[in-house]
Amino acid sequence: MTVREIVESLNLKVFTGEQGLDNPVEGGYTSDLLSDVMGYADAGRVWITLQTHKNIMAIASLKELAAVLLVKGFEPDQDTKALAEKEGIPILGTTEQAFEISGRLYGLLNP
Repeated sequence: MTVREIVESLNLKVFTGEQGLDNPVEGGYTSDLLSDVMGYADAGRVWITLQTHKNIMAIASLKELAAVLLVKGFEPDQDTKALAEKEGIPILGTTEQAFEISGRLYGLLNP
């Protein structure tokens, strides 16, 4: 499954990083603790978080994540958007809580 297919299936907003919408998705990872994601998230995952600052893109790039999904209606700042464009990693958004969207993503990836 690709990031684009997930966006369409879960009705997500694409803030930036459209060039990465064809990134393959291997799974998801939900955490707001940057060190946790750096230590345990695997490549090809969609990272679900409420963090919006530019450090999320450094970690997303380092871990070769497929996309970053912001919850609860949070939006990335301009620096974060610029880094997402540079790295080709989409930043997505939803108004749902992390628990809800994590369950929906899991169900989509594990029918």
